[in-house]
Amino acid sequence: MMPTSKIAKSAATAAVLTVLLAGTSACGYYSQDTKPKVNSVTPTGNLAGSYYEKEVYTDQKGKFWIPLKPAAASLGYRTKDDTASGGYAKVGYTDVMYMLKPNSSEAFSLGEKITLPDAPIRHNGQIYITPNALSKFLQTEVGWNPSSGEINVSPPEDKDSGGAGTGAAKPLRIQSLSDVDKGELVSYAKKYLGTPYDFGAGTYEETKKFDCSSFTRHVFKKFDVTLPRLARDQDNIGRRVSRSDLDVGDLIFFTVPGRFESDAVPGHVGIYIGDGKFIHTWGEPGVQISNLDTGYWHDVILHMTRVL
Repeated sequence: MMPTSKIAKSAATAAVLTVLLAGTSACGYYSQDTKPKVNSVTPTGNLAGSYYEKEVYTDQKGKFWIPLKPAAASLGYRTKDDTASGGYAKVGYTDVMYMLKPNSSEAFSLGEKITLPDAPIRHNGQIYITPNALSKFLQTEVGWNPSSGEINVSPPEDKDSGGAGTGAAKPLRIQSLSDVDKGELVSYAKKYLGTPYDFGAGTYEETKKFDCSSFTRHVFKKFDVTLPRLARDQDNIGRRVSRSDLDVGDLIFFTVPGRFESDAVPGHVGIYIGDGKFIHTWGEPGVQISNLDTGYWHDVILHMTRVL
């Protein structure tokens, strides 16, 4: 006989699948409020970003599809669609965390190649994805209420706290900069003040632009330290330091508005340059210097890490 706990778990799983697969005759719902609702929950009771989608699509085989962009936006993610020019659609906060292409089951999720159960499609000029594929793509739980048209997307769990996923990034072996003047690192970083910000920017040599993590990666590369491409993976190397121990050259990681406190995955990163300031790139004017101990950024600090 199956233990009670397993029966409950199986019932919860069945409930999720029922919500994902039911209501295939629906063609759309209209929203009075498209903003995510913090207190929304998935069928298994997890907090979720929730919104009403008016552009759902059911194909001739009865398969249910939803637009990728608003689903990602419900978690505070932004989407950049480069697929028209042969590139990937990129999803993330200030750097790219997920990439996919229409008509291809191959995708990249948090730096790892994955195979989606259903290849995304382009429909009415937008990228569409099935809830099952979206769940695997974002490594989270996705649900749909067929009676209301409400889409629920649970925030991805933080791998470092034991959440589900493909496994935490492995720490990288880096070269010590103990013999390098950290002031030289700061001077080098400041050379790029005003360089434009671009979400999902390619290498600086190719684009002359940065996003937050490509900027830190570019600066550290000058001093023979190889950082991962994503902010959340850069956060997995080095060691944590407190504000009182923060030193020039340390990395500072931030959360991004629109996320839940229980999902402490870094969405932004900068380099501490001393005197309560850090250098980073964000929107306009691109690479800039901001205050750490007052104002906006002080309120969204997640971690401080030393990799040098």
